[in-house]
Amino acid sequence: MKVAQFEKPHVLRVIDKPLRALAAGEMLVRVDACGICGTDVHIVEGTSRATPPVVLGHEYAGTVEDEGTVKGTIHAGDHVAIDPNIACGRCYYCRRGLVHLCGNLRALGVDIDGGMAQYCIVPVDQLYRLPSAMSPELSAFIEPVSCAVHGIEKARIQSGDTVVVLGGGTIGLLMLQLARNAGAARVIVTEPLETKRSIARLLGADVILNPREADIRSAVLDLTGAGADVVIECIGRTDTAHLAIEIARRGGTVEWFGVCPIGQTVAVEPHGVYFKELTIVGSYVNPHTFDRALALLQSGRVRTDPFKIDRFPLEGIHEALRYQREGLTLKCILQPNT
Repeated sequence: MKVAQFEKPHVLRVIDKPLRALAAGEMLVRVDACGICGTDVHIVEGTSRATPPVVLGHEYAGTVEDEGTVKGTIHAGDHVAIDPNIACGRCYYCRRGLVHLCGNLRALGVDIDGGMAQYCIVPVDQLYRLPSAMSPELSAFIEPVSCAVHGIEKARIQSGDTVVVLGGGTIGLLMLQLARNAGAARVIVTEPLETKRSIARLLGADVILNPREADIRSAVLDLTGAGADVVIECIGRTDTAHLAIEIARRGGTVEWFGVCPIGQTVAVEPHGVYFKELTIVGSYVNPHTFDRALALLQSGRVRTDPFKIDRFPLEGIHEALRYQREGLTLKCILQPNT
């Protein structure tokens, strides 16, 4: 089968790789759609961790080709999405219910061969059966939505809050919708590209600011008087991570959701955090949120239909990564079996 295998920083190759036999508790999935995200870009560039050689791709869905010896509710021919994160269930964090912080956490598409392939072998516990009418492309959004759902819970939005979402890319547009679902009275989105601003407008953003034309700090303070109740950074840059602190009100919450490259730092004045009594939180992957993400997408409470989606064959992986890296798309989807 054809796969996109990450071998070391800046080396990702499309190669032929044989399928191994299924082990107990595993199923074979034909990959119908695999999304590409910023983490994939960071892995290839060497600024995010992975365990090479490994087939990348952690946002994917497909069809069960072989159910192996598993006896359960998922069978050959079923449409499925894959939760990539596999906790050990035994460590300190798992026994505290913090499975996403598992000391032995492994992920399909990061440590174990994932979805940038024609086929993928998946532990049955990671499979979620999908409604037959749900398209593979929509199904590939379940994983990023599940991460955003965890992020919105960490942000602790209260009814009537003003929320600023820094960045109107895929995650920012998901956060916009989830913030509104959580009861935000006003959502302000910052985004330099008009194509993404127009989608934010369609999805209900109350105020949209172009950082190329407006001083975001001044604009937010003018709009709110005191600063935002919640600021969610969805870009993954140190300058916007610092900006998030500046535009939060006293007693507000700052969430660093965007993934900055490993090793980069932000200068924070402890006295400022103390004086403003800020809560600064991170958000990591998707503990127990996958099924809820599926429900949100299926119900239409979270929409992706306005998104500009670019589709690529597996051999187009390098062009797809360039689109993602340069912000030329809202979502790149690989279709490995086209």
